[in-house]
Amino acid sequence: MYGIHDFGVFLAAAVLLNLTPGQDTLYIVGRSLAEGRSAGIAAALGICAGALVHTLAAAVSVSAILATSATAFLALKLAGAAYLVYLGVALWRARPPLREPESHTRRAGAAIAFRRGVLTNVTNPKVALFFLAFLPQFIAPESTSKIAAFVLLGFTFVATSTVWCLVLAFAATCIRDAVLPRTRSTTMLSRAAGALFVALGIRLAVSEA
Repeated sequence: MYGIHDFGVFLAAAVLLNLTPGQDTLYIVGRSLAEGRSAGIAAALGICAGALVHTLAAAVSVSAILATSATAFLALKLAGAAYLVYLGVALWRARPPLREPESHTRRAGAAIAFRRGVLTNVTNPKVALFFLAFLPQFIAPESTSKIAAFVLLGFTFVATSTVWCLVLAFAATCIRDAVLPRTRSTTMLSRAAGALFVALGIRLAVSEA
């Protein structure tokens, strides 16, 4: 359909690639540990929404600019790195709540986690290049519906990613809930998540590709 071939191989590869720890994984775990289940789920959905943006961009070849322009790639990479460092510093300095936040506060925190999840994914040029390099491998050159094939494969990849990201959010939240009654432990979790983001931002900034 739409010139897609070896779909089973693609699906298996998508699952394995999603299981590989990376920037998105660390963001979801960090948010879940620092702010709880609502923020973790929102972060996971934000990451997946960002991946959908990359899918659509790749489908219309807008993100192909990143593959040919070293300046554009570097600018986006540094922007993403700076944003991760900013998130890390904010988490490190945050004070843990003395009690469970009210429902409206949790909703506000979830909205922020979602938006930041989208930004974290969208500002990672490696994701754009990944979609441009990976998806075409499963589309026949003679296909007359390449855009539809791109979108279908991209949505399939994001669907598998969504399942895994939600599993991560719930698992990390279980760890958080085990130590939440201890304020000192909660502070340490927030700072650990903050340090994680700072380290990830630095790593992204100094990586070669």
